[in-house]
Amino acid sequence: MTTLPGIWLAIPVKRTGDAKQRLAGALPAALRQELALAMLEDVLSAAVTATGLAGIMLITADEAASALAARFGARVLAETTPAGQTDAVAAAAKRLAAEGCTGLLTLPGDIPLVSPAEITELVAHHPKGAGFSIVPAHDLRGSNAVLCSPPGYVPLRFGNDSFYPHLAAARACGLEPRIERLPGIALDIDKPSDLENFMARPSPTRAYALLVRYGIVQMAQETNQ
Repeated sequence: MTTLPGIWLAIPVKRTGDAKQRLAGALPAALRQELALAMLEDVLSAAVTATGLAGIMLITADEAASALAARFGARVLAETTPAGQTDAVAAAAKRLAAEGCTGLLTLPGDIPLVSPAEITELVAHHPKGAGFSIVPAHDLRGSNAVLCSPPGYVPLRFGNDSFYPHLAAARACGLEPRIERLPGIALDIDKPSDLENFMARPSPTRAYALLVRYGIVQMAQETNQ
């Protein structure tokens, strides 16, 4: 397969049946899987209508996520064994760089409030040539978006406290990181408090509609009254 030159988006996706274990106290397992897929669909919907991306790739071993990728015209890099976010992004960077991709943007699949405008802005502001752009999570701990050109130029290691280490890694490679504050990208739904923040503001997302349909939003509102 020939990869178009330019910036590609890579989204690592875990097996959705095991998704969002940290929300176990707030949501049953079946709903957690539905929520993971709804959030992924929100991210894909934003990505396909953004401008500046040459293509989209999912890195996953999950059949339901792969089916969503096909619906949105995204490419799938199949994992033979489930990998973590760091290894999945590294595999995508290696593959796409070998095929002529000039930049790699990675986003998680659990940021339902991401907008096409945010992705467009992030790509448009990215330096020409070698560069490193990053969007921190709302708590300034995680790295919710990283755009690196060329792909793999800066070694990435994701986790709960990856934001400041990523800044240091970029500088160690001779790149001054460009920090973007984008609220839709910043809110990843990982903990019960994240879910509460998300439900506090109605949004035209599939994730919010799902939580309304199951009565989760109403229950949260009644609890907070």
